[in-house]
Amino acid sequence: MPLVPAKEVIEWAEGEGVAVAAFNFNNYEFLDAICRAAADLKVPVILATSEGGIRYMGIEVIRPMAEALVERYGITAALHLDHGKSFETVLKAIRYGYTSVMIDASDRPYGENVAITKKVVEVAKPLGITVEAELGVLAGVEDEVSAEKSIYTDPEEARAFVEETGVDMLAVAVGTSHGAYKFKGEPRIDVPRIRRIRELTGIPLVLHGASGVYRDYAEKLGMEDARGVPDDILKEAIRAGIRKVNTDTDLRMAFKVGVLEALREYSGIDPRKYLGRGREEVYRMAVRRLKVISLL
Repeated sequence: MPLVPAKEVIEWAEGEGVAVAAFNFNNYEFLDAICRAAADLKVPVILATSEGGIRYMGIEVIRPMAEALVERYGITAALHLDHGKSFETVLKAIRYGYTSVMIDASDRPYGENVAITKKVVEVAKPLGITVEAELGVLAGVEDEVSAEKSIYTDPEEARAFVEETGVDMLAVAVGTSHGAYKFKGEPRIDVPRIRRIRELTGIPLVLHGASGVYRDYAEKLGMEDARGVPDDILKEAIRAGIRKVNTDTDLRMAFKVGVLEALREYSGIDPRKYLGRGREEVYRMAVRRLKVISLL
């Protein structure tokens, strides 16, 4: 099957009252594991790359590789640019076949965010490409995205932003953060804020910084203080109007656990032995996340 705009899979989620998982990938092993998990659970998925992932893989190989694996597994999937920080980056992704783009100007003043987002919408929408933007600021670090403090999304400002820009999806700041150390105290997400933003904007909302950072993986990596979004809280956010949930940290943790365990058991030099174990752990984590995000 060909890659589709993210709007198509989001519409599926709207109809089902669930969310679509957006998984970041950085290499073949991640991508194969994600596609296989989506096929096994029979749900659509969003395949996402950050600017850092693009630099690592080379943008010219990303769509062909994604198309080949989507075809292999017979799944419905979109190819998404995650956290595009400039108009030029978004244009490059469009030229190389991305079916969905995120312009993230959330670190700029409101007026600048509106202006650059409108510019992206004017280019992307006539081509059938889905546009995501962000309003509010998530704390934490992920590739080029870095902020010390969160700034929660204001519902009234979100309504004005959507009306002015015409975006298809809006990423909101409601208490999550990037990275593995999301909460210092008890995990909390402002679910009433999600409901209010959804009510005022009427469009699908996106939750970034949503990895679970599960204890069984964190302890194996010596990350005992790491804390993610508990599954029950994530499900509550989805029921309140979140329709796209990003996952990156969980896959990275799973891959490292698999590789380390393989290297402890294997003294040879064949990379397929340890990269393959990493791929299997990513597959298991993707299945785990898909069950939560799709409310299965």
